[in-house]
Amino acid sequence: GRYIRYGVREHAMGAIMNGIAVSGLRPYAGTFLVFADYVRPAVRVAALSNYPTIFVFTHDSIGVGEDGPTHQPVEHLASLRSIPGITVIRPADASETAEAWRQAIRTTTGPVVLILSRQKLPVLKSNAIKDGFAKGAYVLADCDGKPDIILIGTGSEVHITLEAKARLLEKGVAARVVSMPSWELFEKTSQKYKDRVLLPAVQTRLAVEAGSPMGWCQYVGTSGDVIGINSFGASAPGGIVMKKYGFTAEHVVNKALELIT
Repeated sequence: GRYIRYGVREHAMGAIMNGIAVSGLRPYAGTFLVFADYVRPAVRVAALSNYPTIFVFTHDSIGVGEDGPTHQPVEHLASLRSIPGITVIRPADASETAEAWRQAIRTTTGPVVLILSRQKLPVLKSNAIKDGFAKGAYVLADCDGKPDIILIGTGSEVHITLEAKARLLEKGVAARVVSMPSWELFEKTSQKYKDRVLLPAVQTRLAVEAGSPMGWCQYVGTSGDVIGINSFGASAPGGIVMKKYGFTAEHVVNKALELIT
C-alpha cells in the first residue's frame, strides 16, 4: 500500500505529495516534463513552504519524437529554474541519475525536481562524477593546457558534447567539457570552485541543452552561445527531431568553430 494510483491528475498528485511531506515522509511521484504545467502550483507551494517533495519529470525534450509538439517540452526547464527555492537536476546518464537521487534524499528543505530523458543514453566513464556532481557542475573531460573553448552540456546532450570534443581535437581545437546537471547546486559553491570549472580566462563557451536557451547567458557570457530551442518541436522519430534541431556532434563542432574564429 505504499503506492498511490493518482491517474491523470498531476495537480492533485503534487498537492497530496506536499501533504505527505508535511507528515515527515519523503514522497516522490512523476509524470512527463511537459505536464509540469499542470502540477506547477503544487511545485510552487512546495518551494514557498520548504517542503522536501521530490518531483520526477521524464520525457524531457524533443527526443520524445512521434508524440509531437504537444508532448515535447521546450520552455519547461527555464520556467522551473525560475521558481525560487527549488533544486532542478538534469542528469546525463545512469551514474549521474544515481547521484541525483542521492542529492534529492539529502535535501531536506525545499523541493527537488529531477529531469530525466526518455531515450537511451550511453553511460559516462568518469571518476569525476562522484565528487563533482553534488557541486552542480564539474569538468567531465579536459584537454592539455588552456582550452580554446568550454562546452557545457546537461542531460541527454552531454554525450554529444563529448563526441564534439573528440572531433574538435582532430581539427586542432582543444575543448573542455563541463557537465552541469544543476544550476542551483552550482550557485551554492564558492567563486573559487566556479572559476576552476568555468575558467574566467576562457570566454569562448558553448552550452548545449534541448530546451529554451533562456538563462544560459550567465554561464556563456557575451562571447559565447547556446544551442537550444526557440520554437515548438516536431512529430518524427526522436533521433530525427534531435538532428533537425541541431543536437548533433557535427553541429556542435561547426558552432564551436564559428565562435573560435
